[in-house]
Amino acid sequence: MTILRLENLRPFSGAVRSNKRKGRGQGSGYGGTSTRGHKGAKSRSGYSRKQGFEGGQMPLQRRLPKFGFTNPFRIEYKVFNLRDIQAIAEAYSLKDITPAVLRSLGYLGQRELMKVLAEGELTLSLNVTAHAFSKKAEEVITSQNGTVNKE
Repeated sequence: MTILRLENLRPFSGAVRSNKRKGRGQGSGYGGTSTRGHKGAKSRSGYSRKQGFEGGQMPLQRRLPKFGFTNPFRIEYKVFNLRDIQAIAEAYSLKDITPAVLRSLGYLGQRELMKVLAEGELTLSLNVTAHAFSKKAEEVITSQNGTVNKE
């Protein structure tokens, strides 16, 4: 029994076949038109099919309807719920939560904007600075004797 090593690896018999030798005479069975058929763009040298081309049929990307709109002026925020702020404040024993602090801790990217939403509970009195707040989040923070600052 031989040990299986890189130097004695070989494909199974019948797994590897030699390529069709096209354009090598009629006796090969692939001579003449060299498996390209008669006439048409695909039979000619230099032919390359365009991406999405479907043989002249209306391509899929033109058959499907266009709809929707992407607003180029949309402002995207990284969302922090009150439960997240509570957990971060407890984990790092913080009284002030600001975008700069969250960036230094790795919770906020360099160019990301921060928005605070009111999901979860807040039991600490915190000074929260963010780019945007939901009305409910502002109410909850101020009800806990905290302060809300917009950056």
